[in-house]
Amino acid sequence: MSETIVPVYNSGKIEKKWQQKWADDKIFEANIDPNKPKHYALTMLPYPSGNLHIGHWYAITPSDAHARYMRMRGYNVMFPMGFDAFGLPAENAAIKHNIHPSKWTFDNIDHMRDQLKSMGAMFDWRREIISAKPEYYRWTEWFFLQLYKNNLAYRKFSPVDWCPTCNTTLAREQVWGDDRHCERCGTPVIKKDLNQWYFRTTKYAEELLDFSEMDWPERVQTLQTNWIGKSEGASVTFLSEDGDPLEVFTTRPDTLWGATFMVIAPEHPLVSKLTTPDHIAEVAAYVEQAKRQSDIQREAADREKTGVFSGSYAINPVNQAKIPIWIADYVLMGYGTGAIMAVPAHDERDFAFARKFNLKVIVVVQPENMELLDGDTMTQSVPAHGTLVNSDLMTGTPGDKAFDRVVSWLEEKGIGHRTVNYRLRDWLISRQRYWGAPIPMIYCPNCGVVPVPEKDLPVLLPEDVEWKPTGESPLKLHPTWKKVTCPCCGADAERETDTMDTFMCSSWYHLGYLSPYFNTWPFDQKEYDYWMPVDIYTGGIEHATMHLIYTRFFHKAGRDMGIMKGKEPMLMLRNQGSVLGEDNEKMSKSRGNVVDPDKLVAQYGADTVRAYLMFFARWELGAPWNSSGIEGSSRWIRRVWSLFLEPADRQNCANEDTLRIMRRKLHQTLKAVTRDLENFQFNTVISGLMELLNELMKAKQNGAFGSKEWNEAANIYLRMMAPVTPHISEEIWSLLGYPYSIHNQLWPEVDEEAAKEEEITLVIQINGKVRDRITVPADISDEDAKTIALATEQIHSAVQNKEIKKIIVVPKKLINIVL
Repeated sequence: MSETIVPVYNSGKIEKKWQQKWADDKIFEANIDPNKPKHYALTMLPYPSGNLHIGHWYAITPSDAHARYMRMRGYNVMFPMGFDAFGLPAENAAIKHNIHPSKWTFDNIDHMRDQLKSMGAMFDWRREIISAKPEYYRWTEWFFLQLYKNNLAYRKFSPVDWCPTCNTTLAREQVWGDDRHCERCGTPVIKKDLNQWYFRTTKYAEELLDFSEMDWPERVQTLQTNWIGKSEGASVTFLSEDGDPLEVFTTRPDTLWGATFMVIAPEHPLVSKLTTPDHIAEVAAYVEQAKRQSDIQREAADREKTGVFSGSYAINPVNQAKIPIWIADYVLMGYGTGAIMAVPAHDERDFAFARKFNLKVIVVVQPENMELLDGDTMTQSVPAHGTLVNSDLMTGTPGDKAFDRVVSWLEEKGIGHRTVNYRLRDWLISRQRYWGAPIPMIYCPNCGVVPVPEKDLPVLLPEDVEWKPTGESPLKLHPTWKKVTCPCCGADAERETDTMDTFMCSSWYHLGYLSPYFNTWPFDQKEYDYWMPVDIYTGGIEHATMHLIYTRFFHKAGRDMGIMKGKEPMLMLRNQGSVLGEDNEKMSKSRGNVVDPDKLVAQYGADTVRAYLMFFARWELGAPWNSSGIEGSSRWIRRVWSLFLEPADRQNCANEDTLRIMRRKLHQTLKAVTRDLENFQFNTVISGLMELLNELMKAKQNGAFGSKEWNEAANIYLRMMAPVTPHISEEIWSLLGYPYSIHNQLWPEVDEEAAKEEEITLVIQINGKVRDRITVPADISDEDAKTIALATEQIHSAVQNKEIKKIIVVPKKLINIVL
């Protein structure tokens, strides 16, 4: 490059030029290469809402930087992108604006695709998938059929959470907050009885608790563990006076002798049978009232307990005691069996209930070092830790042996057995909406429930639909779509009009990228065998108990059906934090604190936006946006441009010290940047590059420009920048005459010798208190360090005439003299 002509840095022109050239040259297209180690990098696909917000950029650009880094490390990297295109927003837009959700969705995708390309991310766009395309949801329907054929999909009539605004059911995971509102629109949910389709996620509850082959954040593991909610205990069957079995699950079977009443949920199927005539009116009113309460409200520990007596009694199987059966809303059908044995002496809720309704309290566990408990005079329950009392032949059993001894006795008598219970519920996938993958099932008056034959897939959504302001599904109201011939007997039949939860589409999208819209199978087996499992998955932690559980279940079920392989679909997971508004609140249009990335790109360029998003916060934590902070990243980009492209007044005349110090800082930075990119510590990557820039500016002023050491520094610096700021790195690399493309270069190697510190500072302590500091050679031995430390004036006078018991050396850090 001519020394007299320095081009002006024009981010818009430069970025468009390289984005087009990369696309034309297909340099980021990932193909099977058995000669290279593979790396499948995946970031969570966006919903096509119409605009990328700054949160998308914050999630995606650092993930892109890591993928680019892995590519430079010699890996064959696949980094795909697509759109999770079904769902309520499109349907709500259709109702509001009288526009078909397909048009709304695909118009948004066209715009968002252009926005994604403006990032300069290394997406392999050949692999794009859109979940609302028939070529994709054909296989979503196919997967449903496989689950059905393997008894992992079933239909049942049950009470479900219903959003009256969205006019659809919600999975438990989609109901949020103490007031139990719809996570999509915020409307309080109500209970409704419907025939619904479920997936047997509970079959995999135990396996979902095994994270041994995954590098996932501990917080995600904890969230999933708590959501699955494993409890070890015993199932015990009580009988009503009429012989009706009432099964309870208890984690404390050793307290069975203290059960003085039973409580069943208002929704329990035996409520009407157990209610005696003189209690019918009271029970009916109570059941109706309970329907209006949320589960969280009903379970609240500090809420006053309410309930009604059924009029019936049950027989305690361990001692044949006759105990009253009550109906109370603090017992839920969704957990356990919907019936509990109440042991008021040792359970806070049961005790409050017993005292309110004047029910018997029997102590069955006597804690050590406590006065003898009396059920008649107790003012509060006492935790059941201690020796069994008032428990017939089990009396005197120590607490640490009570559980096993009682369970063995229950099993021997045939009245109970050891069991494990889970909080996890089966996944409710039915949605009473139009814009989703149709559930491929048929209802025949002769044959019952019949799956759609695989050859007839996909079951296509009809285009000619009418939108009702009530929000009812057009599939249900369509005059012809649901009418079909039974594939078994030929009789007139009807299609299922529910569609699938959109999480079904995203449970397998990582497989869709392998060979988009493959004709004969959900994916090309050769692509699967090479690329799977996903090596690194990035996205928000808010998906911990929905998508991230569903996709693990889906993989394990697919493995058992012979479709997938291995224990887990994603080996490593990393979560980003959130970008808040400058007011420290969540960004929203109503608050007026939304940051538009398109405007920032137009003003500063994509590289500056990328760099600032990686610099302004620790990626996993996030932070409030600071609009003035981006100026610092813009300044860094411009300084890099002038540093390497503007000639220096003094060239190739630096002394050895300048060059040695410059190389030491260069290779120390390379070592740190390498470590930080490996660990997703992007903020320190940028700060390290900024610090090194200052060192290079000083070296340039001191005549280093043009030397072989300078050329090495420029080469390595640009390669370190390349994953973070791909456009400007490529441009300067090209202008300096290096071969195209910088993104095809290998990551530089650290020169450990050059990176070594020549001198270090040791802290000198006496009895743990700092007394002095000394500067010594970095490779000094412990003995020499001790000698120098004791010879300093400060230390010598402090230890004179005193006995030194020992001298502790922490290499390269401190020396502690113990007197």
